[in-house]
Amino acid sequence: MATIMITYRTMTLDDVNQLQEIDRSEHIDLIYEMRENRLVELEQNHECSNWDEMLLKEIQNRYVYELEQGGIAYGAFAGDQFIGFGVLAHQYRGKERNQLQVDLMYVSRGYRRQGIGKRILNELGEEAKKRGAQYLYISSTETKSAVSFYKSQGSQIASEIDQELYDKEPKDIHMIKELGT
Repeated sequence: MATIMITYRTMTLDDVNQLQEIDRSEHIDLIYEMRENRLVELEQNHECSNWDEMLLKEIQNRYVYELEQGGIAYGAFAGDQFIGFGVLAHQYRGKERNQLQVDLMYVSRGYRRQGIGKRILNELGEEAKKRGAQYLYISSTETKSAVSFYKSQGSQIASEIDQELYDKEPKDIHMIKELGT
């Protein structure tokens, strides 16, 4: 069987309709909650479905908004197939305004655990450093797979929670990743 090469590139507004090609579905066996400043594990056993029309539209709107405001998107492709992307938001966050947020991050189900998310996150981190940020701020979905991924990439639980992002997604696990020099 031939191996398909994974390629990466900066995405544009014209790529917005490709977001529907991502298979975000997954089996969720564990989620986390923050209680008294620590992660608590909660067992689960359900399937998270792919996009519905409303969620896809919301994701597309966020993508367009961030790119129009100066954010950047980075995508992964297996041949012509779109298989993953991440969006670095435009707005600086944190008391010292030295953080940029990873606003969206998805890798299609059949392509996870192959280094694609790591590559996308690293590219977003490099861009954030070029823009003068010292940290990535990550409002991670509460699933074990997402939180474990970000922790494996050097992220830690944020000591300073961004209230605006918390209000949008109160169940998310808020994390910070230092961007070395």
